Amino acid sequence: MSESSRDQGVIQVLLELIETQHLPRAMDLKKKVDAGELLDKYDMRFLESIFADVRQVSPLVKRHPEYEKLAASVLHLYKEIMDKAIENEKKT
Repeated sequence: MSESSRDQGVIQVLLELIETQHLPRAMDLKKKVDAGELLDKYDMRFLESIFADVRQVSPLVKRHPEYEKLAASVLHLYKEIMDKAIENEKKT
Protein backbone atom coordinates (compact mmCIF):
# COMPACT_ATOMS: atom_id res chain seq x y z
CA MET A 1 0.00 0.00 0.00
CA SER A 2 1.42 3.38 -0.97
CA GLU A 3 1.81 6.18 1.53
CA SER A 4 -0.79 8.21 -0.35
CA SER A 5 -3.47 5.52 -0.19
CA ARG A 6 -2.63 4.83 3.47
CA ASP A 7 -2.91 8.57 4.15
CA GLN A 8 -6.31 8.67 2.46
CA GLY A 9 -7.52 5.82 4.67
CA VAL A 10 -6.31 7.56 7.81
CA ILE A 11 -7.84 10.85 6.67
CA GLN A 12 -11.20 9.17 6.06
CA VAL A 13 -11.19 7.67 9.56
CA LEU A 14 -10.17 10.99 11.11
CA LEU A 15 -12.89 12.90 9.27
CA GLU A 16 -15.50 10.42 10.47
CA LEU A 17 -14.18 10.66 14.03
CA ILE A 18 -14.29 14.45 13.93
CA GLU A 19 -17.82 14.46 12.52
CA THR A 20 -19.34 11.82 14.78
CA GLN A 21 -17.48 12.29 18.07
CA HIS A 22 -15.10 15.21 18.40
CA LEU A 23 -17.20 17.98 16.90
CA PRO A 24 -20.44 17.13 18.76
CA ARG A 25 -18.53 16.95 22.06
CA ALA A 26 -16.68 20.17 21.30
CA MET A 27 -19.94 21.96 20.53
CA ASP A 28 -21.36 20.76 23.86
CA LEU A 29 -18.26 22.07 25.64
CA LYS A 30 -18.54 25.39 23.81
CA LYS A 31 -22.14 25.76 24.99
CA LYS A 32 -21.04 24.87 28.50
CA VAL A 33 -18.27 27.46 28.73
CA ASP A 34 -20.32 30.09 26.90
CA ALA A 35 -22.92 29.63 29.65
CA GLY A 36 -20.23 30.46 32.20
CA GLU A 37 -19.75 26.90 33.43
CA LEU A 38 -16.41 25.35 34.31
CA LEU A 39 -14.90 22.34 32.60
CA ASP A 40 -14.66 19.19 34.70
CA LYS A 41 -11.81 16.70 34.68
CA TYR A 42 -13.46 14.62 31.94
CA ASP A 43 -13.83 17.66 29.73
CA MET A 44 -10.18 18.53 30.28
CA ARG A 45 -9.07 14.97 29.48
CA PHE A 46 -11.06 15.12 26.26
CA LEU A 47 -9.38 18.37 25.23
CA GLU A 48 -5.96 17.05 26.19
CA SER A 49 -6.52 13.95 24.07
CA ILE A 50 -7.57 16.12 21.13
CA PHE A 51 -4.41 18.22 21.36
CA ALA A 52 -2.33 15.02 21.55
CA ASP A 53 -4.11 13.72 18.44
CA VAL A 54 -3.44 17.00 16.64
CA ARG A 55 0.28 16.67 17.30
CA GLN A 56 0.23 13.15 15.89
CA VAL A 57 -1.64 14.05 12.70
CA SER A 58 0.29 17.25 12.03
CA PRO A 59 2.69 15.52 9.58
CA LEU A 60 -0.32 14.08 7.75
CA VAL A 61 -1.86 17.53 7.35
CA LYS A 62 1.46 18.89 6.14
CA ARG A 63 1.52 16.20 3.45
CA HIS A 64 -2.06 17.06 2.48
CA PRO A 65 -2.41 20.85 2.58
CA GLU A 66 -5.98 20.61 1.28
CA TYR A 67 -6.93 19.74 4.88
CA GLU A 68 -5.06 22.64 6.52
CA LYS A 69 -8.11 24.91 6.59
CA LEU A 70 -10.24 22.23 8.23
CA ALA A 71 -7.51 21.47 10.78
CA ALA A 72 -7.10 25.18 11.53
CA SER A 73 -10.86 25.59 12.02
CA VAL A 74 -11.03 22.68 14.41
CA LEU A 75 -8.04 23.97 16.37
CA HIS A 76 -9.59 27.42 16.50
CA LEU A 77 -12.78 25.96 18.02
CA TYR A 78 -10.78 24.16 20.71
CA LYS A 79 -8.80 27.33 21.41
CA GLU A 80 -12.05 29.28 21.84
CA ILE A 81 -13.26 26.65 24.30
CA MET A 82 -10.02 26.77 26.28
CA ASP A 83 -9.88 30.58 26.32
CA LYS A 84 -13.45 30.81 27.57
CA ALA A 85 -12.84 28.05 30.14
CA ILE A 86 -9.83 29.96 31.48
CA GLU A 87 -11.89 33.14 31.63
CA ASN A 88 -14.61 31.31 33.56
CA GLU A 89 -12.02 29.87 35.98
CA LYS A 90 -10.68 33.34 36.72
CA LYS A 91 -14.18 34.51 37.64
CA THR A 92 -14.51 31.91 40.42
